[in-house]
Amino acid sequence: MSTWTWPAYVGVVGGVLLFGLLLVPILLFQVRRYGALNGRRLVGAAAVAVYGVALVAYTLLPLPTGDLAAWCAAHGYGSAQLRPLQFVDDIRDATAGEPLSAAIRSPAVLQVVLNVVLFVPWGVIVRRFLGWRLLPAVASAFAASLLIETTQYTGIFGLIPCSYRVGDVDDLLTNTLGGLLGALVAPVVLRWMPQAHDLAAHRGEPRPVTVWRRWLGMLLDAAAFVGLGFVLDVAYRLVLVAAGRPTPTGEDGVDWVLGNAVPLVVVFVWPALVGSGASWGQRAVWLDPGLGGRPRRLLRATVPGGLWGLCGALASVPASWGLSDVAEVARVAAAVLAVVAVVAVPFTRGRRGLSGVVSGAVVRDVRGETRWSAAQSDRPSPSSTP
Repeated sequence: MSTWTWPAYVGVVGGVLLFGLLLVPILLFQVRRYGALNGRRLVGAAAVAVYGVALVAYTLLPLPTGDLAAWCAAHGYGSAQLRPLQFVDDIRDATAGEPLSAAIRSPAVLQVVLNVVLFVPWGVIVRRFLGWRLLPAVASAFAASLLIETTQYTGIFGLIPCSYRVGDVDDLLTNTLGGLLGALVAPVVLRWMPQAHDLAAHRGEPRPVTVWRRWLGMLLDAAAFVGLGFVLDVAYRLVLVAAGRPTPTGEDGVDWVLGNAVPLVVVFVWPALVGSGASWGQRAVWLDPGLGGRPRRLLRATVPGGLWGLCGALASVPASWGLSDVAEVARVAAAVLAVVAVVAVPFTRGRRGLSGVVSGAVVRDVRGETRWSAAQSDRPSPSSTP
């Protein structure tokens, strides 16, 4: 694989992985910002992730390895290239006496072309996907290129004791040119991409309760349970390190409480007791189970979400507690509950799922309820005069 193509593979693989890691936050952002998911903006976000990783791969990788002092002595650069348009002389010298067909394939020519092409997507993304105006989009390309060249010249700001790539003012110029070209063609190239401000303008409109919205709410609840447990567990271990105390090699009792019991209460129990009684995931996707009375709300929160969280907590009990059989059964039960909860949504009336069947909840779009309530409050009472 050549030095010209391997960063593209890194960009695709790394970008897909990055997009996967950021998928839940992206979905949450879309639902809250636009009022609903937008498939074309989601595709755009995936493209941005791939491009971002590819840009880093092309401009900053590979990094020196091994004995950095020896590497710098053999391969490091002593100064930056600060003469504008030096690439013109480099191309002239490299292609002297060659026919045009050979000259345009010269590495000196291809390097300049790549520097321009590399930043065309930047201009397209910033101008059309992010919605910036032309001059700010070009300025952002200049700033990004300047940051890259500075990073190269300073050896990632001192992490590497030399300039491991040439900091080149011509790269700054050609990158900015690429950003300009991308910004100019962006309205045509991404004409099919809906603008964020247009979508946000309609975010208050009620939408149908779809299977995808219900599944997204469930995914957000599950992510909140796992994510909160992870954060609390890491925080606990950092406190132990800061206090100079040994960290447990496996889970201890405090680990288990912070990583499982606390998230169980915060994610599944607490929401049922406050506000509308909707789970955090349901609130995020503008849904309301429409239940009155805490017993029914707790029942809805318990089946299946709370039971799934409880089974997950039991499956993670420390080995020293001697509950390995219980943990194994809980692990299987958690998987079964998750499958049943997901499968039940499309086969229940109103997409209310297993929790709705058990508790009698009818899931509704909270924005529709708000409009109905506002309309009711604006109506004159029977005794009022016109």
